[in-house]
Order: sequence, then structure tokens, then C-alpha cells
Amino acid sequence: MPRDMFGDVVDPSIKVGSQKWYTVPLSIIVHVLIFGAIIVIPLMATDVLPSPPSMLAFAAAPPPPPPPPPPPPAPAAPQPKVQPTPVANPNAAPIEAPKEIKPEAAVPSVGEGVPGGVEGGVPGGVVGGVVGGLPDAPPPPPPPPQAPIRVGGNIKTPSKTRDVKPVYPPIAQSARVQGVVIIEATIGPDGRVKDAKVLRSIPLLDQAALDAVKQWVYTPTLLNGVPVPVIMTVTVNFTLQ
Repeated sequence: MPRDMFGDVVDPSIKVGSQKWYTVPLSIIVHVLIFGAIIVIPLMATDVLPSPPSMLAFAAAPPPPPPPPPPPPAPAAPQPKVQPTPVANPNAAPIEAPKEIKPEAAVPSVGEGVPGGVEGGVPGGVVGGVVGGLPDAPPPPPPPPQAPIRVGGNIKTPSKTRDVKPVYPPIAQSARVQGVVIIEATIGPDGRVKDAKVLRSIPLLDQAALDAVKQWVYTPTLLNGVPVPVIMTVTVNFTLQ
């Protein structure tokens, strides 16, 4: 049994080198001829093979030329000039004289009279004038009176030329009222007292003091040689006897 199993190993039926020596080279030559025929025969039959497409088919088409530039715009037709409408100014002076105005009459020469004129009139004057011409212009109004100046400094106190004693009121004597009343007097350019008002009052004696002061007279006060009104303060003393 073991012999049957390993018989081919011990005694192989096929021995190496039993084939002929030319078998392998002949096989190689046959295979080369077969492959050569497969490759060469198609190359020789050029009329059977399809013609290759033109190389231009694979070339990219050239880009289209750029479009031509647009034509220049046609020149616009000149617009007619519009004349501005003049605006009438109602305040403007008229160019032509109105029809209502009549031409002036010719001025008569010297020595010729005009109906309705007067003797000694001026040529070209208004008809219906006054004989001898217009009267002279009235004199200018006098300047306004100067305001009173308070006594003091360069303005010296005027001297009293007339003194009037006040009348002691009986009611004040009965009440035994006495004292000094101070009055502010305005003296005019002529030296007379124009106005007086009480600065320090004693009610029962004020009116008697004002009546006396308004009768006083002073020397005129001069300023640059011109008499001027002045304001000064005077006192009236009431004393019981």
C-alpha cells in the first residue's frame, strides 16, 4: 500500500528530458510570429483603418473680433434763443409823455406882459401873483429860554435889593409856633423871584414864607456878560416877640 502511494515519487512515469530539444525554441518562434502578425497586419492595411480626424478639429476656434465702436451721437439741433419777456416796472419813469400833458406855453420875452400877471412880475412867474412880490420872510423865532443855573462855584450869589418881611400868621402866634422855613427860589434874569418851593416845612408858617420870598428882588446874575436865571436857597426866620 505504501508503495502504491509513493510509487510515482520513487519511480515517476514522466521523466524530465523526455521531450525533444527543439520544442521550446520552436514554441517561442511560433508565438513571436503570431504576435507579429497581429500587430503588423493592421498597420499595413492603411486603407481599411479609419482616417484620423483633422488636427484642426482639436484646435480652439479663434475668439470673435470685438464689436465695432458705436457711432458718435448726432449733433443736437440748435435750440432757438428765447427772448426774455420784459417785465414792466410800475415805478419806472415813462418813456413817452402821457397824452393828458399839454406842451407848455412859450415864456414871453422881457418887456412883454402875460394876461393875468401883475406889474413888476418876473418873466416866467406864476399868473396871479402879488404886486410888489411876496412879503419878507418872518423873523426867526427867539431862542428858547435858558434853564436856571444853580448858584455856586463861578456863579456868585446875587445881592438882595428888595426885602419884604413875612406876615406872622395869627394862628401860629396863638400856637406859639416859631422857627426857620427853608425855600428854594428861582430868580429870573431881571432879578425877580419867578418860582419858590418849600424844602424845610413848618406847616403854619410855609405860606407866609412863600408870600414874602416871591416879593424879593435881587441883582441880575451875569454869565459871560449875559443875565441868566439862577436857583438859590433862602431862609425865612419866624421869631415870637
